[in-house]
Amino acid sequence: MMGGIEVADPGEVGLSAERLERIPAFFEPYLSKGRLPCVAALVARGGAVAHLSFQGATEMGGERAIDEQTIYRIYSMTKPVTSTAAMMLFEEGLLRLDHEVHRYIPEFRDVMVWDGGSPDAPKLRRPDRAMTVRDLFLHTSGLTYAFLQQHPVDALYRQRGLEYGGWKGDLKSFCEGLASAPLVFSPGEAWNYSNATDVLGRVVEVASGMTLEAFFRDRIFMPLGMTDTGFHIPDERIDRLMACYWRNPETGKIIQSDPGGRASAYARPPNVLSGGGGLVSTIGDYFKFCLMLIQGGELNGVRLLSPKTVEFMTRNHLPGNRTIAQMGDKTFSETRMDGSGFGLGWAVTTDVTATTQPGSEGTYSWGGMASTFFWIDPAEDLIAIQMTQLMPSASYPIRPQLQQLVYAAIVD
Repeated sequence: MMGGIEVADPGEVGLSAERLERIPAFFEPYLSKGRLPCVAALVARGGAVAHLSFQGATEMGGERAIDEQTIYRIYSMTKPVTSTAAMMLFEEGLLRLDHEVHRYIPEFRDVMVWDGGSPDAPKLRRPDRAMTVRDLFLHTSGLTYAFLQQHPVDALYRQRGLEYGGWKGDLKSFCEGLASAPLVFSPGEAWNYSNATDVLGRVVEVASGMTLEAFFRDRIFMPLGMTDTGFHIPDERIDRLMACYWRNPETGKIIQSDPGGRASAYARPPNVLSGGGGLVSTIGDYFKFCLMLIQGGELNGVRLLSPKTVEFMTRNHLPGNRTIAQMGDKTFSETRMDGSGFGLGWAVTTDVTATTQPGSEGTYSWGGMASTFFWIDPAEDLIAIQMTQLMPSASYPIRPQLQQLVYAAIVD
Protein backbone atom coordinates (compact mmCIF):
# COMPACT_ATOMS: atom_id res chain seq x y z
CA MET A 1 0.00 0.00 0.00
CA MET A 2 1.23 3.49 -0.87
CA GLY A 3 -0.44 5.92 1.53
CA GLY A 4 -4.19 5.41 1.20
CA ILE A 5 -4.15 3.75 -2.23
CA GLU A 6 -3.51 0.02 -2.18
CA VAL A 7 -1.12 -1.12 -4.90
CA ALA A 8 -1.48 -4.70 -6.12
CA ASP A 9 1.09 -7.05 -7.60
CA PRO A 10 1.13 -6.12 -11.32
CA GLY A 11 1.56 -9.76 -12.31
CA GLU A 12 -1.80 -10.62 -10.78
CA VAL A 13 -3.54 -8.37 -13.32
CA GLY A 14 -1.45 -9.27 -16.36
CA LEU A 15 1.04 -6.40 -16.16
CA SER A 16 4.83 -6.52 -15.98
CA ALA A 17 6.27 -4.84 -12.88
CA GLU A 18 9.62 -4.43 -14.62
CA ARG A 19 8.04 -2.72 -17.61
CA LEU A 20 5.87 -0.45 -15.45
CA GLU A 21 9.07 0.81 -13.82
CA ARG A 22 9.95 2.27 -17.20
CA ILE A 23 7.38 4.99 -16.46
CA PRO A 24 9.31 6.83 -13.72
CA ALA A 25 12.57 6.14 -15.53
CA PHE A 26 11.19 7.77 -18.67
CA PHE A 27 10.00 10.89 -16.84
CA GLU A 28 13.18 11.37 -14.78
CA PRO A 29 14.97 13.49 -17.44
CA TYR A 30 11.93 15.77 -17.73
CA LEU A 31 12.31 16.48 -14.02
CA SER A 32 16.09 16.63 -13.70
CA LYS A 33 16.31 19.05 -16.63
CA GLY A 34 13.61 21.33 -15.22
CA ARG A 35 11.12 20.67 -18.00
CA LEU A 36 8.32 19.55 -15.63
CA PRO A 37 7.71 20.32 -11.95
CA CYS A 38 6.42 16.81 -11.24
CA VAL A 39 4.66 13.74 -12.60
CA ALA A 40 2.23 11.44 -10.84
CA ALA A 41 1.17 8.31 -12.72
CA LEU A 42 -1.45 5.69 -11.88
CA VAL A 43 -2.15 2.50 -13.83
CA ALA A 44 -4.97 0.14 -12.85
CA ARG A 45 -6.32 -3.05 -14.38
CA GLY A 46 -9.28 -5.07 -13.29
CA GLY A 47 -10.04 -2.38 -10.73
CA ALA A 48 -6.67 -2.87 -8.99
CA VAL A 49 -3.95 -0.22 -8.97
CA ALA A 50 -0.81 -1.90 -10.32
CA HIS A 51 1.44 1.16 -10.59
CA LEU A 52 1.50 4.39 -8.63
CA SER A 53 4.49 6.71 -8.82
CA PHE A 54 5.19 10.25 -7.64
CA GLN A 55 8.14 12.27 -8.92
CA GLY A 56 9.11 15.88 -8.44
CA ALA A 57 7.96 18.64 -6.14
CA THR A 58 5.00 20.92 -5.49
CA GLU A 59 7.11 23.81 -6.80
CA MET A 60 9.65 23.83 -9.61
CA GLY A 61 12.97 23.06 -7.94
CA GLY A 62 11.30 22.86 -4.53
CA GLU A 63 11.94 20.36 -1.76
CA ARG A 64 8.38 19.33 -0.88
CA ALA A 65 7.66 16.13 -2.81
CA ILE A 66 4.28 15.46 -4.37
CA ASP A 67 2.30 12.56 -2.97
CA GLU A 68 -1.23 11.15 -2.78
CA GLN A 69 -2.41 14.26 -0.96
CA THR A 70 -1.26 16.72 -3.64
CA ILE A 71 -4.09 18.69 -5.24
CA TYR A 72 -3.92 19.60 -8.93
CA ARG A 73 -5.85 21.91 -11.24
CA ILE A 74 -7.47 19.42 -13.60
CA TYR A 75 -8.96 22.06 -15.93
CA SER A 76 -10.70 20.26 -18.83
CA MET A 77 -10.78 16.94 -17.00
CA THR A 78 -13.76 18.72 -15.39
CA LYS A 79 -15.69 18.14 -18.63
CA PRO A 80 -16.33 14.40 -18.07
CA VAL A 81 -17.70 15.23 -14.61
CA THR A 82 -20.13 17.78 -16.03
CA SER A 83 -21.13 15.36 -18.77
CA THR A 84 -21.79 12.69 -16.15
CA ALA A 85 -23.96 15.12 -14.19
CA ALA A 86 -25.96 15.92 -17.32
CA MET A 87 -26.48 12.25 -18.12
CA MET A 88 -27.66 11.59 -14.57
CA LEU A 89 -30.40 14.14 -15.27
CA PHE A 90 -30.98 12.51 -18.66
CA GLU A 91 -31.66 9.22 -16.87
CA GLU A 92 -34.19 11.03 -14.66
CA GLY A 93 -36.02 12.40 -17.70
CA LEU A 94 -35.07 16.01 -16.91
CA LEU A 95 -33.28 16.68 -20.19
CA ARG A 96 -32.89 15.18 -23.64
CA LEU A 97 -30.05 15.34 -26.12
CA ASP A 98 -32.30 16.73 -28.85
CA HIS A 99 -33.66 19.49 -26.62
CA GLU A 100 -32.77 22.93 -27.93
CA VAL A 101 -30.40 24.79 -25.61
CA HIS A 102 -32.70 27.81 -25.49
CA ARG A 103 -35.21 25.62 -23.64
CA TYR A 104 -32.86 26.02 -20.63
CA ILE A 105 -31.08 29.28 -21.51
CA PRO A 106 -33.55 31.50 -23.42
CA GLU A 107 -30.83 33.85 -24.68
CA PHE A 108 -29.61 31.16 -27.09
CA ARG A 109 -32.87 31.40 -29.05
CA ASP A 110 -31.54 34.45 -30.89
CA VAL A 111 -27.89 33.44 -31.30
CA MET A 112 -26.34 34.35 -34.66
CA VAL A 113 -23.49 32.93 -36.78
CA TRP A 114 -20.37 34.80 -37.88
CA ASP A 115 -20.47 35.50 -41.62
CA GLY A 116 -17.52 37.85 -42.09
CA GLY A 117 -16.51 41.35 -41.10
CA SER A 118 -14.46 42.20 -38.01
CA PRO A 119 -14.91 41.75 -34.24
CA ASP A 120 -15.99 45.39 -34.06
CA ALA A 121 -18.33 45.17 -37.07
CA PRO A 122 -19.31 41.54 -37.61
CA LYS A 123 -21.53 40.37 -40.44
CA LEU A 124 -24.03 37.88 -39.06
CA ARG A 125 -26.57 35.32 -40.29
CA ARG A 126 -29.12 33.03 -38.75
CA PRO A 127 -27.93 29.48 -37.94
CA ASP A 128 -29.16 26.66 -40.15
CA ARG A 129 -30.66 24.98 -37.09
CA ALA A 130 -30.91 25.53 -33.34
CA MET A 131 -28.15 24.45 -30.96
CA THR A 132 -29.05 21.27 -29.05
CA VAL A 133 -27.86 19.73 -25.81
CA ARG A 134 -26.11 17.05 -27.88
CA ASP A 135 -24.06 19.80 -29.56
CA LEU A 136 -22.84 20.93 -26.14
CA PHE A 137 -21.55 17.44 -25.33
CA LEU A 138 -19.87 17.03 -28.73
CA HIS A 139 -18.33 20.51 -29.27
CA THR A 140 -20.41 20.87 -32.43
CA SER A 141 -22.30 23.86 -30.99
CA GLY A 142 -20.48 26.60 -32.91
CA LEU A 143 -19.13 28.08 -29.68
CA THR A 144 -15.39 28.65 -29.30
CA TYR A 145 -12.70 29.48 -26.72
CA ALA A 146 -11.04 32.86 -26.24
CA PHE A 147 -7.60 31.27 -25.91
CA LEU A 148 -7.68 29.59 -29.33
CA GLN A 149 -6.81 32.87 -31.09
CA GLN A 150 -7.68 31.41 -34.51
CA HIS A 151 -10.98 33.08 -35.42
CA PRO A 152 -12.34 36.64 -35.15
CA VAL A 153 -14.96 35.36 -32.70
CA ASP A 154 -12.14 34.23 -30.40
CA ALA A 155 -10.97 37.85 -30.36
CA LEU A 156 -14.50 39.03 -29.66
CA TYR A 157 -14.64 36.67 -26.66
CA ARG A 158 -11.44 38.22 -25.33
CA GLN A 159 -12.76 41.75 -25.87
CA ARG A 160 -15.87 40.91 -23.85
CA GLY A 161 -14.03 39.06 -21.08
CA LEU A 162 -15.58 35.72 -22.04
CA GLU A 163 -12.68 33.69 -20.68
CA TYR A 164 -11.53 32.08 -17.45
CA GLY A 165 -10.70 34.75 -14.90
CA GLY A 166 -11.99 37.53 -17.11
CA TRP A 167 -15.73 37.40 -16.35
CA LYS A 168 -16.99 39.26 -13.30
CA GLY A 169 -20.45 37.71 -13.15
CA ASP A 170 -21.69 34.19 -12.40
CA LEU A 171 -22.23 31.15 -14.64
CA LYS A 172 -25.71 32.32 -15.64
CA SER A 173 -24.49 35.69 -16.89
CA PHE A 174 -21.41 34.08 -18.48
CA CYS A 175 -23.64 31.84 -20.60
CA GLU A 176 -25.82 34.80 -21.49
CA GLY A 177 -22.64 36.56 -22.61
CA LEU A 178 -21.73 33.59 -24.80
CA ALA A 179 -25.20 33.69 -26.34
CA SER A 180 -24.74 37.37 -27.22
CA ALA A 181 -21.61 36.57 -29.25
CA PRO A 182 -21.84 34.98 -32.71
CA LEU A 183 -21.13 31.31 -33.34
CA VAL A 184 -18.19 30.37 -35.55
CA PHE A 185 -20.45 28.01 -37.55
CA SER A 186 -23.99 26.65 -37.52
CA PRO A 187 -24.55 23.93 -34.91
CA GLY A 188 -23.65 20.47 -36.17
CA GLU A 189 -21.58 21.79 -39.07
CA ALA A 190 -18.11 21.18 -37.58
CA TRP A 191 -16.16 20.31 -34.43
CA ASN A 192 -14.53 23.10 -32.43
CA TYR A 193 -13.20 22.92 -28.88
CA SER A 194 -15.13 25.45 -26.86
CA ASN A 195 -16.96 26.74 -23.80
CA ALA A 196 -19.81 24.35 -24.68
CA THR A 197 -19.34 22.30 -21.50
CA ASP A 198 -19.64 25.47 -19.43
CA VAL A 199 -23.03 25.97 -21.07
CA LEU A 200 -23.85 22.31 -20.36
CA GLY A 201 -23.04 23.03 -16.72
CA ARG A 202 -25.62 25.80 -16.74
CA VAL A 203 -28.13 23.37 -18.29
CA VAL A 204 -27.44 21.07 -15.33
CA GLU A 205 -28.21 23.94 -12.96
CA VAL A 206 -31.48 24.82 -14.66
CA ALA A 207 -32.66 21.22 -15.05
CA SER A 208 -31.77 20.23 -11.47
CA GLY A 209 -32.59 23.45 -9.63
CA MET A 210 -29.17 23.23 -7.92
CA THR A 211 -25.95 25.14 -8.41
CA LEU A 212 -23.34 23.15 -10.29
CA GLU A 213 -21.17 23.12 -7.18
CA ALA A 214 -24.00 21.70 -5.05
CA PHE A 215 -24.90 19.09 -7.68
CA PHE A 216 -21.31 17.92 -8.00
CA ARG A 217 -20.87 17.78 -4.23
CA ASP A 218 -24.15 16.11 -3.29
CA ARG A 219 -24.74 13.85 -6.30
CA ILE A 220 -21.19 12.87 -7.38
CA PHE A 221 -18.31 13.74 -5.04
CA MET A 222 -19.80 12.80 -1.67
CA PRO A 223 -21.33 9.52 -2.92
CA LEU A 224 -18.03 8.50 -4.55
CA GLY A 225 -15.86 9.65 -1.65
CA MET A 226 -14.10 12.31 -3.75
CA THR A 227 -13.37 14.47 -0.72
CA ASP A 228 -10.60 16.58 -2.29
CA THR A 229 -12.38 17.58 -5.51
CA GLY A 230 -14.17 20.90 -5.97
CA PHE A 231 -14.17 24.38 -7.47
CA HIS A 232 -12.00 25.78 -4.71
CA ILE A 233 -10.06 24.46 -1.75
CA PRO A 234 -11.04 25.13 1.88
CA ASP A 235 -8.47 26.73 4.13
CA GLU A 236 -7.67 23.52 6.00
CA ARG A 237 -6.54 21.81 2.76
CA ILE A 238 -5.19 24.71 0.70
CA ASP A 239 -1.55 23.99 1.56
CA ARG A 240 -1.86 20.75 -0.45
CA LEU A 241 -2.42 22.64 -3.74
CA MET A 242 0.79 22.71 -5.76
CA ALA A 243 1.94 25.54 -8.01
CA CYS A 244 1.10 25.67 -11.72
CA TYR A 245 3.44 26.69 -14.54
CA TRP A 246 3.36 28.03 -18.09
CA ARG A 247 5.90 27.19 -20.80
CA ASN A 248 6.42 29.70 -23.59
CA PRO A 249 6.04 27.63 -26.79
CA GLU A 250 8.52 29.84 -28.66
CA THR A 251 11.30 30.26 -26.11
CA GLY A 252 10.74 27.25 -23.86
CA LYS A 253 10.97 29.50 -20.80
CA ILE A 254 8.84 28.30 -17.88
CA ILE A 255 7.19 30.72 -15.45
CA GLN A 256 4.78 30.24 -12.57
CA SER A 257 1.18 30.93 -13.63
CA ASP A 258 -0.54 30.36 -10.27
CA PRO A 259 1.13 29.75 -6.91
CA GLY A 260 0.26 26.93 -4.59
CA GLY A 261 -1.27 27.39 -1.17
CA ARG A 262 -3.16 30.42 0.09
CA ALA A 263 -1.86 32.76 -2.61
CA SER A 264 -3.61 30.70 -5.30
CA ALA A 265 -6.82 31.81 -6.99
CA TYR A 266 -8.27 28.46 -5.88
CA ALA A 267 -8.15 29.55 -2.24
CA ARG A 268 -11.36 31.50 -2.95
CA PRO A 269 -14.68 30.51 -4.57
CA PRO A 270 -14.76 31.43 -8.28
CA ASN A 271 -17.27 33.79 -9.87
CA VAL A 272 -18.05 31.29 -12.62
CA LEU A 273 -18.61 27.64 -11.73
CA SER A 274 -16.90 26.33 -14.84
CA GLY A 275 -18.13 22.91 -15.89
CA GLY A 276 -15.57 23.07 -18.66
CA GLY A 277 -12.46 23.58 -16.58
CA GLY A 278 -12.98 24.71 -13.01
CA LEU A 279 -12.19 21.72 -10.79
CA VAL A 280 -9.21 20.74 -8.67
CA SER A 281 -8.64 17.14 -7.62
CA THR A 282 -6.16 14.49 -6.50
CA ILE A 283 -5.03 11.45 -8.44
CA GLY A 284 -6.88 9.22 -5.97
CA ASP A 285 -10.14 11.13 -6.29
CA TYR A 286 -10.05 11.08 -10.07
CA PHE A 287 -9.30 7.36 -9.99
CA LYS A 288 -12.55 6.85 -8.08
CA PHE A 289 -14.40 8.72 -10.81
CA CYS A 290 -12.76 6.62 -13.54
CA LEU A 291 -13.42 3.41 -11.62
CA MET A 292 -17.10 4.31 -11.40
CA LEU A 293 -17.19 4.69 -15.19
CA ILE A 294 -15.33 1.50 -16.10
CA GLN A 295 -17.58 -0.42 -13.67
CA GLY A 296 -20.66 0.69 -15.57
CA GLY A 297 -21.61 3.69 -13.46
CA GLU A 298 -21.24 2.15 -9.98
CA LEU A 299 -18.62 2.32 -7.22
CA ASN A 300 -18.77 0.65 -3.81
CA GLY A 301 -22.51 0.12 -4.00
CA VAL A 302 -23.24 3.67 -5.18
CA ARG A 303 -24.72 3.90 -8.67
CA LEU A 304 -24.61 7.18 -10.58
CA LEU A 305 -25.39 5.84 -14.06
CA SER A 306 -26.69 2.64 -15.60
CA PRO A 307 -24.26 0.46 -17.59
CA LYS A 308 -26.27 1.13 -20.75
CA THR A 309 -25.94 4.88 -20.25
CA VAL A 310 -22.16 4.61 -19.84
CA GLU A 311 -22.05 2.42 -22.94
CA PHE A 312 -24.07 5.06 -24.80
CA MET A 313 -21.80 7.88 -23.62
CA THR A 314 -18.65 6.08 -24.76
CA ARG A 315 -19.70 5.59 -28.37
CA ASN A 316 -18.69 7.99 -31.13
CA HIS A 317 -21.59 10.42 -31.54
CA LEU A 318 -20.12 12.59 -34.29
CA PRO A 319 -22.39 12.51 -37.36
CA GLY A 320 -21.56 9.83 -39.89
CA ASN A 321 -19.13 8.25 -37.40
CA ARG A 322 -16.62 10.90 -38.42
CA THR A 323 -13.49 11.73 -36.44
CA ILE A 324 -12.44 14.97 -34.80
CA ALA A 325 -9.86 15.35 -37.58
CA GLN A 326 -12.56 15.06 -40.24
CA MET A 327 -14.88 17.58 -38.56
CA GLY A 328 -12.38 19.97 -36.94
CA ASP A 329 -9.75 22.34 -38.29
CA LYS A 330 -6.97 20.78 -36.16
CA THR A 331 -6.63 24.01 -34.17
CA PHE A 332 -6.71 22.39 -30.73
CA SER A 333 -7.75 19.22 -28.99
CA GLU A 334 -6.73 17.57 -25.73
CA THR A 335 -6.10 14.32 -27.60
CA ARG A 336 -4.97 13.14 -31.03
CA MET A 337 -7.61 14.04 -33.62
CA ASP A 338 -6.82 11.28 -36.13
CA GLY A 339 -8.59 8.05 -35.23
CA SER A 340 -10.65 9.75 -32.52
CA GLY A 341 -14.37 10.41 -32.55
CA PHE A 342 -16.22 12.11 -29.73
CA GLY A 343 -18.68 10.70 -27.24
CA LEU A 344 -20.76 12.39 -24.59
CA GLY A 345 -17.93 14.06 -22.72
CA TRP A 346 -14.65 12.68 -24.10
CA ALA A 347 -12.74 11.51 -27.15
CA VAL A 348 -13.42 7.93 -28.26
CA THR A 349 -10.90 5.86 -30.23
CA THR A 350 -12.46 4.69 -33.49
CA ASP A 351 -9.33 3.62 -35.41
CA VAL A 352 -6.29 2.50 -33.41
CA THR A 353 -3.91 2.52 -36.38
CA ALA A 354 -4.79 6.13 -37.22
CA THR A 355 -3.83 7.22 -33.70
CA THR A 356 -0.30 5.79 -34.26
CA GLN A 357 -0.53 4.45 -30.70
CA PRO A 358 -1.18 1.01 -29.21
CA GLY A 359 -4.63 0.84 -27.70
CA SER A 360 -8.14 -0.41 -28.27
CA GLU A 361 -11.12 0.84 -30.19
CA GLY A 362 -13.67 2.16 -27.71
CA THR A 363 -11.06 3.68 -25.40
CA TYR A 364 -12.24 7.04 -24.06
CA SER A 365 -10.04 9.82 -22.78
CA TRP A 366 -9.48 13.50 -22.16
CA GLY A 367 -6.97 15.84 -20.60
CA GLY A 368 -6.54 19.23 -19.00
CA MET A 369 -4.71 22.42 -19.91
CA ALA A 370 -1.95 21.78 -17.34
CA SER A 371 -0.96 18.47 -19.02
CA THR A 372 -3.14 16.22 -16.87
CA PHE A 373 -4.61 13.24 -18.73
CA PHE A 374 -6.66 10.08 -18.28
CA TRP A 375 -7.84 7.24 -20.44
CA ILE A 376 -10.11 4.27 -19.87
CA ASP A 377 -9.77 1.18 -22.07
CA PRO A 378 -12.78 -1.12 -21.46
CA ALA A 379 -11.37 -3.86 -23.69
CA GLU A 380 -8.31 -4.18 -21.45
CA ASP A 381 -10.18 -3.19 -18.25
CA LEU A 382 -7.50 -0.51 -17.94
CA ILE A 383 -7.38 2.95 -16.34
CA ALA A 384 -4.40 5.30 -16.52
CA ILE A 385 -4.08 8.80 -15.06
CA GLN A 386 -1.29 11.35 -15.35
CA MET A 387 -1.04 14.43 -13.14
CA THR A 388 1.34 17.37 -13.45
CA GLN A 389 0.95 21.18 -13.67
CA LEU A 390 2.43 22.63 -16.86
CA MET A 391 0.56 24.66 -19.46
CA PRO A 392 -0.05 24.41 -22.35
CA SER A 393 -0.86 20.74 -22.58
CA ALA A 394 0.92 20.49 -25.94
CA SER A 395 4.28 21.46 -24.40
CA TYR A 396 5.63 17.91 -24.65
CA PRO A 397 4.26 14.64 -26.13
CA ILE A 398 4.10 13.03 -22.69
CA ARG A 399 0.52 11.80 -23.08
CA PRO A 400 1.13 9.47 -26.03
CA GLN A 401 4.49 8.54 -24.53
CA LEU A 402 2.80 7.40 -21.33
CA GLN A 403 0.34 5.38 -23.41
CA GLN A 404 3.24 3.64 -25.16
CA LEU A 405 4.80 2.73 -21.82
CA VAL A 406 1.56 1.45 -20.30
CA TYR A 407 0.52 -0.73 -23.23
CA ALA A 408 4.04 -2.15 -23.41
CA ALA A 409 3.54 -3.40 -19.84
CA ILE A 410 0.51 -5.56 -20.73
CA VAL A 411 1.77 -9.14 -20.87
CA ASP A 412 -1.42 -11.13 -20.39
